[in-house]
Amino acid sequence: MNVQTLVFNTTEKTVNLLSGADGFNLYSFKDVPTVRIENGYYEIMQKSASSVVPVLRVPVANTNMLIEK
Repeated sequence: MNVQTLVFNTTEKTVNLLSGADGFNLYSFKDVPTVRIENGYYEIMQKSASSVVPVLRVPVANTNMLIEK
């Protein structure tokens, strides 16, 4: 099982998903007011023009989450 790291910056409202082996940036998102846990997944919620929508789901089981301020 490959572990990945989700880095959520609460000040800049950004999320980066890094691969576990080499720290390679797999995904980056801006305008992310929250990351929520839903049915065993971290769900990245991004602001759109009129609402907040989920843009990526990653399993909690193989994902470390870091919260930065």
